[in-house]
Amino acid sequence: MTIKGVLFDFSGTLFRIESSESWLRAVLDEAGMTLSEPELLAKAAALEAAGALAGGSFPQHVPDHLAEAWATRDRTGELHRAAYTGLSRQVPLPDPALHDALYDRHMTPAAWAPYPDAEEVLEALQARGIALGVVSNIGWDLRPIFREHGLDPYVGAYVLSYEHGIQKPDPRLFATACDALGVTPQETLMVGDDRRADGGAAALGCAVHFVEHLPAAERPDGLRPVLDLVG
Repeated sequence: MTIKGVLFDFSGTLFRIESSESWLRAVLDEAGMTLSEPELLAKAAALEAAGALAGGSFPQHVPDHLAEAWATRDRTGELHRAAYTGLSRQVPLPDPALHDALYDRHMTPAAWAPYPDAEEVLEALQARGIALGVVSNIGWDLRPIFREHGLDPYVGAYVLSYEHGIQKPDPRLFATACDALGVTPQETLMVGDDRRADGGAAALGCAVHFVEHLPAAERPDGLRPVLDLVG
């Protein structure tokens, strides 16, 4: 069947979060605090290992007291903040308030950059009359990120887990997106980087295509194969 709609994941698919070093450096600068360069790099590496940066690496270990919040983190904004600030607090910082500041930073457009081929691919799909949507496991509103980076005009529907209380791979989230775009699952391609979460679309009957979750500089054209899949 002809593909009439394409759903995209957000983090690791269309956009990439900044490095943990850039993240920490920006928050320290905003707070007017300084660390020695070796200490800053060590703290950034520890935050990365803790999985404290949403969109970055997964935690090497989730403490028992955070296990439930982590498992359900994308169902509400409160759980999302609790999970990520809880992971961050495993790493001592000069001021405890920095943990919430780090969380706040990751929700800003400055913390994200589109993959190099994202706009080109979205524009080409839209020009072919393909309906486009974003389906994301997330605890906050990502629409300002798309607006700031000029990608919002291509997106016909945003289906965000925290707004529905449902996380991928639950097929209901993908069904909601298909309904919003006016396409059937059998006419839809889901593009994402997480084989478990994004692969849930297959249970609904969607075709699925995976991209690699890599830094933007290492994945300059990872989205372009989607154009061939749509035809």
